[in-house]
Parts: sequence; structure tokens; C-alpha cells
Amino acid sequence: MHASSNEQPLWQHHSAKQTLLRWLGWFWLVAITVVSWQVMNENTIWAFVSDAPEQAVDIGSRMFPPAWGYISNLWEPLWDTINIATLGTLLGIIFAIPVAFLAATNTTPSTRFVRPVALLVIVASRSINSLIWALLLVAIIGPGLLAGIVAIGLRSIGFIAKLLYEAIEEIDESQVEAVRATGASGVQVIDYAIVPQILPAFWGISVFRWDINIRESTILGLVGAGGLGIQLNASLSTLAWNQVAMIFVVILGTVVISEWVSARVREAVL
Repeated sequence: MHASSNEQPLWQHHSAKQTLLRWLGWFWLVAITVVSWQVMNENTIWAFVSDAPEQAVDIGSRMFPPAWGYISNLWEPLWDTINIATLGTLLGIIFAIPVAFLAATNTTPSTRFVRPVALLVIVASRSINSLIWALLLVAIIGPGLLAGIVAIGLRSIGFIAKLLYEAIEEIDESQVEAVRATGASGVQVIDYAIVPQILPAFWGISVFRWDINIRESTILGLVGAGGLGIQLNASLSTLAWNQVAMIFVVILGTVVISEWVSARVREAVL
């Protein structure tokens, strides 16, 4: 808002500083886009890109019809995948609950020392993808279901703890004060005042994470962590595209069922 010579106010949509910042933002956005394009262009073989539609059509034609008889080989890996997701989720929950209470400002014993450590655990867990966790664990403890379970668990800690500590911070403090006024201990305050308030959120978060872990568990076998990924890797290695299509069908069906179960449970607890 500026004044003209006759003292009449002159409305302006942006101040000079805001306009300058907007132009600087656009400049850096264009600069980053140009640099990113150059980096991508240096590492891209455009002859392969131009041939990609033909290759996709060729591979797609080899996938159909799916090898329906191959499904008998997928039941055991599918069961392994479900176990990896379920046990990994349980492992994540076990460690996420104390981390969440230590990270929440209204339950942590120390906002200066303990809470930063808990937040660091959450960030570290969420920053590393489950596939990378699986790669590390396969190298440390060897291939198999255990590596997949631990990888899913480590990945789940940050997700569950972050949402849970946010739910803890949003509780009604008047209920906490009412229980504390009766002379209840710290554990009793948590048991009778905090847990009942966060329990619906806890179940919703846990089931949602299990649903996500079903998806992530299907590919951990690509790095030797068990499940359907092992069969997928074997079929890809032998170019058995109709088997790959059958594995995709099984994965799709599993994800749809897990999504349905997750939605029903969330409706029941929320």
C-alpha cells in the first residue's frame, strides 16, 4: 500500500521485497530444473528411450496370458511375505511405543536430552528405506526371512512413533490433571489418562503401517530377504514374463485384500 502525490492510497498486490523474492524463487527454480536436466541428459542413452515403447509392447505381449499354473509355487512365498509384514510391524510397534512417549513433549522425562535422542531415532528410521535396511541386514545376518522382518521393523519404528507421539501431544490435559490429582503415580497417569485417549489412534496407525508393510515386503526378496521378491527375481532372471505377470496378479490381490482389511479395522476403532 503506497500513497500517491494527492495522498490517495495506491493498492499494490505485492511489496517490492515480496516481488523480488518471488523473482528470485522463480530464478532458482529454473536454474535447478536446467541443471537437473543436464545431469539426466548426460546419463541417458536416448536411443534406448526412443525404443522403449516397442520394448514395452514386446514384454507386455510375453506377459499374457499369465502362467496360471505357476500360482502353486507362490503360496509359500506369499505366506512368507505376510509373515514378514506382520512380524515386522509387531517389532516396530514394540520399539515405537517407548520412543513415542520419550519424544512427546508432555511425556518425555527431558526435553533437552531425551527428546532429541528419541526424535533422532524417528528421523533415522524414516530416512532409510526398508529395501536399504534389507540390503544391510542381509549382509550382516545373512539372507532369509529374519533379515526381512528386522528391516520392516526398523522402517516401521519411525512411522509409528512419529504419528503416535503427535497423538500423545494432542490429548486432553485436563484428564491427565484429574488423574494426577488423585495421587496417581506416573505409570498410573499413563495407564488411566493417556492410553485410553490415544488407543484408537494407536490401532489405526498400526493397521495402516501393516498395510504399507504388505506392499514393501513383496519386494524385499529382490535383495535376498525372503517373500515373493525371491520368486520375482528368479522369474526376471530367466525372462519368464508370464510368470512375472502371475506374480504381479498375486501381489495385486494381496494388496487389495490388505487394503480392505485395513479399512475395516480403522472404521471399527476410529
